[in-house]
Amino acid sequence: MASSSVARARPPPLAGSLAAPPAGRCAGAGGRAAAEPPACAPDPAHPPGVEALYDEHFAFVWRSLRRLGVADAAVDDAVQDVFLVVHRRLAEFEGRSSMKTWLFGIVLRVARAQRRNALRRGASDLAAEAPEDPETVAGPEADQPDARTEQAEAVRILYELLDELDEEKREVFVLAELEQMTAPAIAEVAGINVNTVYSRLRAARHDFEQAVLRHRARSTWRCT
Repeated sequence: MASSSVARARPPPLAGSLAAPPAGRCAGAGGRAAAEPPACAPDPAHPPGVEALYDEHFAFVWRSLRRLGVADAAVDDAVQDVFLVVHRRLAEFEGRSSMKTWLFGIVLRVARAQRRNALRRGASDLAAEAPEDPETVAGPEADQPDARTEQAEAVRILYELLDELDEEKREVFVLAELEQMTAPAIAEVAGINVNTVYSRLRAARHDFEQAVLRHRARSTWRCT
């Protein structure tokens, strides 16, 4: 468990076809030395390449997929699926939203597809071993066994509680409470209106609080 979790703290190699710059993107001119700058200098109006996005946002994408209910065993493949879509669609990014918001829209669609596939297979998404967020594992306290045990338990409990929410409430709750996105941003990502966001979030908070109370009651019962 420890070795696989630590591995997730560092992004695995990006799939070969994704490491190349998308068609039409800036690349070094033929015959230039590898160390020479690309033909086009970085432009703030254009997003970075797929490989740079992967390095920067791997932990965010991995964590978000897990929080949205993708199975631990399937999450690495789902991450690759996300960046495959990024590779295909990066040239379409116009900067009207933040890169993180744009990425989350892709994450959301991939997570939905993964959950549907799991249901068709009759698989249980969250019944496997408790996962650990890459950012948590990579923290300075990660080398302390007691701290890592506590972190792993906290993550396990979080996923248990999230698993008690239905899909629509879970998505809004994760976006608002865990990723701290605004209601308008959530509406854009999820493809719903702002009033629906607020309605689902109220219901999700209530259901989550009830799930916390049930968890505490079970924990108290086990200790008696």
